[in-house]
Amino acid sequence: MSLSIRYVIQIMHAVSLFVVAVLAVAALVFTALSALGVTGWLTVEASLGGVPYPQAGMWLQIGLTVLLAAMAFFLPTNARMMALERSHRDFQISMDDIKVAYNAVHHADRQGIFSLSSEFDAVRERLAYLRDHPDLVRLEPGVLEVAAQMGQTSRHLAEVYSEERVARAKAFLAARQKEAEDQQEQILEALHICEQIRSWSAQVEMEESRVANQLAHLDEALQGVLPLLGYALEHDASLDEDTEQDAPPSNIVNLPAQKPAAE
Repeated sequence: MSLSIRYVIQIMHAVSLFVVAVLAVAALVFTALSALGVTGWLTVEASLGGVPYPQAGMWLQIGLTVLLAAMAFFLPTNARMMALERSHRDFQISMDDIKVAYNAVHHADRQGIFSLSSEFDAVRERLAYLRDHPDLVRLEPGVLEVAAQMGQTSRHLAEVYSEERVARAKAFLAARQKEAEDQQEQILEALHICEQIRSWSAQVEMEESRVANQLAHLDEALQGVLPLLGYALEHDASLDEDTEQDAPPSNIVNLPAQKPAAE
């Protein structure tokens, strides 16, 4: 809600309370004078179901007087509520002003503008800075003084969290984060290469196993065919002794020996 609308509502509230109070007092005085016979009662022609009520005006006047008196009974309570709202609003405005002024002096303290060390001189220096601040011209001197005292009390925090130290800490954390991200990328690349090598190794082993099986089948086929043609293959020392004993010794020559004279 804007400030102008709030002021209009406050004025209307005050006017309403004043009008109710005036009407209540006027009704009480008029009814009292009517009861004493100084003035006449209110005259109203009223009937219900064809039955006239000549004293309807008197009872209507008394009822309105009682109603206005009852409403006036709550006027002190409403006045106290308005005073509390006004004081709370003033306190809220003062606290907001103090917060703005304190933020300004604390920001200046973090920048290292103030140099005096004693408490009295430090408060006076901060107060002079707040008075010369262009955004704080409308604030009251008491608000500026409170903000200056708060700024002097929290100057240790301003030294610890100065803009230079905060910037240095942020730069250090940014470098650490960059280093961690680079290491993470290197680890991912290494894992990818390791997975490629493992897959490649498994593929090579599979191919070697297939080649070995093919060589074994070829050797077995040659062992069955060459003896019939009068040839024999040289066997390694790892061959079975039974195979060497089963080979015919009389008509078999080793490759690449010449064919027998019989041919």
